[in-house]
Amino acid sequence: MRARVFANSIASAIRMLLPGLLMARTLCAAADPPPSPSTPASRAEDSYRELRARCESQPTNLVAAWQFASACFDQCEFSHTDADRARFANEGIGACRRALSLDPNLAAAHYYLGMDLAQLARTKMIGALGLLGDVEKEWTTALKLDENFDYAGPDRNLGLLYRDSPGWPLSLGSRDKARQHLLRAVSLHPEYPENHINLIESYLQWNNRSDSLPAAKALAAILPEAKKKFTGPAWESSWNDWDPRWKAIQAKLNQSQDPAAPQNPQ
Repeated sequence: MRARVFANSIASAIRMLLPGLLMARTLCAAADPPPSPSTPASRAEDSYRELRARCESQPTNLVAAWQFASACFDQCEFSHTDADRARFANEGIGACRRALSLDPNLAAAHYYLGMDLAQLARTKMIGALGLLGDVEKEWTTALKLDENFDYAGPDRNLGLLYRDSPGWPLSLGSRDKARQHLLRAVSLHPEYPENHINLIESYLQWNNRSDSLPAAKALAAILPEAKKKFTGPAWESSWNDWDPRWKAIQAKLNQSQDPAAPQNPQ
């Protein structure tokens, strides 16, 4: 199975999706210049073009379909307008639905269908709430079919969805469910930094310092091996996301007013 290449983590997609749902959106007025060679953006674009061509030439290739949907998610991350993000998201959604028409139990297709639906939701205002149930359904199905996919991706994504969605009666947000899934992601794949980072950020968001400190120590313990395992151009964007988030976590933990508390989780 091809290693997942994120242009950014799903955390960024969910973080950007939900807090501003009820506020007016401002679209980027002008596109950025074309990406320079050998950048994460250029590699994502090359992968998108290659996988789109393979998907079109091999319409029954299920692996090509979900990999193309993955590339569409990455393109959404590099999009600067809602129109572009919606276009890429809809391409990925279409690829997943075609794959699921051939194999309804394809975990990867359910997973990326949820990912691209989440990207589509980012382009909407009030209408985004109506898509969250579909996102939840796809990730829950992926979890049942393959809990280990993308380093516990279904649990990781569901945790963020429940954490950042508005609660009842507006939507499906639930701190209890968020904590359950985020903890399970760490339990299933403790070697994956994103799982730890999401959990620690959630603890800090909930003002739960007593759990955030041991969770931060657990992340510090796995980072040396993670730096060796998740290496190379495919993981550049992930580390560009993880490293500053980890530094921000450390800074917040070091702001403790308790003089007896450890001053650095490392």
